[in-house]
Amino acid sequence: MEKTNHGRPAIEGQGRTIRILIYFFLAVTAFSMLIPFAWMFSSSLKFNKDVFTFPMQWIPKEPRWANYSIIWTKIPLGRYVFNTFKLAIIITILQLFSSSFAAYAFAKLNFPLRRPLFLGYIATIAVPWQAYMVPQFIMMSAMGLNNTHMAMICLQAFSAFGVFMMKQFYESVPNEYREAARIDGLSEYGIWWKIMLPLSKPAISTLIIITFVNTWNDFLGPMIYLTRTDLKTIQIGLRSFISQYSSEYGLIMAGSVVALIPVLLVFLSLQRYFIQGIASTGIKG
Repeated sequence: MEKTNHGRPAIEGQGRTIRILIYFFLAVTAFSMLIPFAWMFSSSLKFNKDVFTFPMQWIPKEPRWANYSIIWTKIPLGRYVFNTFKLAIIITILQLFSSSFAAYAFAKLNFPLRRPLFLGYIATIAVPWQAYMVPQFIMMSAMGLNNTHMAMICLQAFSAFGVFMMKQFYESVPNEYREAARIDGLSEYGIWWKIMLPLSKPAISTLIIITFVNTWNDFLGPMIYLTRTDLKTIQIGLRSFISQYSSEYGLIMAGSVVALIPVLLVFLSLQRYFIQGIASTGIKG
């Protein structure tokens, strides 16, 4: 008896319709998420009296680009940006090396109590920072690091999440690479540096994005440990500006756009590896 495929076009049509609906939903969701950023940029080009006018004017008739130059004179924004870049870059580099090095040991080396140590370290992810915030502050004060950038660097140079993510990626790398490298005379340090790190570009890019963004946007940590003006980060600086010039809405939005640009550039430069890194680090649980 001859088989027919009359139902296949209908099934394919239903699948195409479902995909179109999913894409439409995702497009609407993405557009709705971009609306606040578009409003922020539009408001940064307006006078204070025009920011909350109704109906809202998305494209100002007379853009006030001067807001972006005035904001640098109202507060030491250059110092705030420099401090934030300094902390974000140093912490990102330290987390990258510490997380990848520890992850390689947990993923590929056999040593006593490897699994309990890893589980204990990863368990710290579940502990909220507010639970040990006060002991950390007391410890930093006793070490004489309060009101210094070194306090922020010491507290954020190591990341349990970074170790977990890098370990998941390293476990997906075949052991044959390590065996071949050992035949060539490489030590474990050489294998990590010359084999594992070059292969882990997606995971490294993901860790760089997450660490840089978290450090750049950190508010509570700098607010607790940094009180001197010359040490403050851009998030604390913008908060100080808002408290002094609460009605300068155009300048506030201009400062917010300036604070957003570095994060946007880092993400766009590494975004092609980001999704690949997230997918590859979830191969093994």
